Amino acid sequence: MQGRIGLRAAMTAASILIVAFAVVLVSCAPEPSPAKPGAAVTSSTSPRATSTSTPTPSPSTTAIAMPTDCRAILSSGVLAQLKDVPLNDPAFGKSGVVDGGLVCIWGSPKADTTNLTTKITRVARGAALDMLNGLVAQGFTCYTPDQGTRCEKTWPDPHYPVTDGRTLFWRDGILIDTTFSNLAPTGYTGSIVAHVFA
Repeated sequence: MQGRIGLRAAMTAASILIVAFAVVLVSCAPEPSPAKPGAAVTSSTSPRATSTSTPTPSPSTTAIAMPTDCRAILSSGVLAQLKDVPLNDPAFGKSGVVDGGLVCIWGSPKADTTNLTTKITRVARGAALDMLNGLVAQGFTCYTPDQGTRCEKTWPDPHYPVTDGRTLFWRDGILIDTTFSNLAPTGYTGSIVAHVFA
């Protein structure tokens, strides 16, 4: 009987030591490390984007009205650069107000490559994060002007001796996505941003 009592006491003491040791280990566990540059962006990471880190769009604060006029979203200076370029020629397909967004196609169907297409749509924060992170992986440069996130990249046209490119700007649930070939008016995206988020 005394042997059983002694064994039970020894087992109880051992259990207490194991619990105490586990408490010490938990209390010494390191804090989670902050996200490193280049790591996947989540909604809890800092809202910054540069060419060395993945972009994080700013959180939505207010509902932004969707524009409905391709000329009205541009400054007089940008419109002057586009004065001889046709807008929304039917040969390019649907344009203007399409599916609750705005599609603006600048270019002549007679030209082989000189054109510019802008699509303004609503894109939720999560989808925007996924898309912008994917663009960084494709070599786009991303940064955070005008309280939003802008990504851009240019490359040589594969068929003509001109420059093609794409510029995107996301803020407050609105995505401005422009692709272009041999037509990049100075201040174009900035003009749209200033109008949409005025």
